[in-house]
Amino acid sequence: MSAATQDILVIGPSWVGDMVMAQSLFMNLRKLKPDVTIDVVAPVWSLDLLARMPEVRETYVLDAGHGELGLRKRWRLAKRLKTRNYQRAVILPRSFKSALIPFWAGIPVRTGFNAELRYGLLNDRRKLDAALDQTVKRFVALGYEQTVIPSGTDCPLPQLAVDKENIARLFEQLRLDADKPAVALMPGAEYGPAKQWPTEYFRQLAEQLTANGFAVWILGSQKEIELGRQIASDVKRDIINLCGRTRLVDAVDLLASAAAAVSNDSGLMHVAAAVNVPLVAVYGSSSPVFTPPLKPDAIIHYLSIECSPCFDRTCRFGHYRCLKEITVPQILESVLTVAARRE
Repeated sequence: MSAATQDILVIGPSWVGDMVMAQSLFMNLRKLKPDVTIDVVAPVWSLDLLARMPEVRETYVLDAGHGELGLRKRWRLAKRLKTRNYQRAVILPRSFKSALIPFWAGIPVRTGFNAELRYGLLNDRRKLDAALDQTVKRFVALGYEQTVIPSGTDCPLPQLAVDKENIARLFEQLRLDADKPAVALMPGAEYGPAKQWPTEYFRQLAEQLTANGFAVWILGSQKEIELGRQIASDVKRDIINLCGRTRLVDAVDLLASAAAAVSNDSGLMHVAAAVNVPLVAVYGSSSPVFTPPLKPDAIIHYLSIECSPCFDRTCRFGHYRCLKEITVPQILESVLTVAARRE
């Protein structure tokens, strides 16, 4: 590696939404020092997503499952990275294990937030300042020499690259109607049901959207196949269940070509924001203050009832009012509003 450039290794997060927000850090690092090179240690699922971030030069797969300690795997990767002579590492997760690779690789400056007794692993330890009230701000702040983002600085908005050739391939392969505007629905949320607007509401919304002349694409992973079936079953052919039929990178391109998107607070919500599709976001147990869609004109539905935000995976009271009291007509009106911006 060239001594004229600063070579930074970033230990990336394990969630889709967080990985999208990490692009704000990458963009800001390049803005602060245009000749910086940024490499990322990341889970295998994120490689195609990182390939859509032009700021990232190289990625290294950490073949460890979510929640797995994987000491041997981390040691092997650290030995490999030791020869690359990185000047600095930025560790985005706050876990003890996430700081092991830069320490074992002998990277001289290792930046991260104080957490989980990482004092011996980090030598550029940061305290969480009260001003860092959003995940994206915390990520971006680690790129500066001090924890606090300089006054007047805005966090760059993620901008995932879009592959037009892949869009054409997907339309042909999935038999999508290019002449009809489509609304993408993302009914899943890996975190848990306390972040999921009711499936029946999504079904009703899909029916109303087709009545308004839209096709409906239901996007999600293999885990959301059944959700997609419940929304699309026995309805019109314009409601297409794509859950489990596309890769994450395909969802990037399909969202970029949609007229609008409706999503729970999930990874795909952040993907939608990063391709600038008109967006309606639904929040339940989580908070749009802490993890908002990074798209200023997104319409957010959040009731802020007396027990919100609780950040629970399931409703501790069993009523799920924060989601159930957001009605289908409210979401439909918002979709029609944002879709009009695409025309």
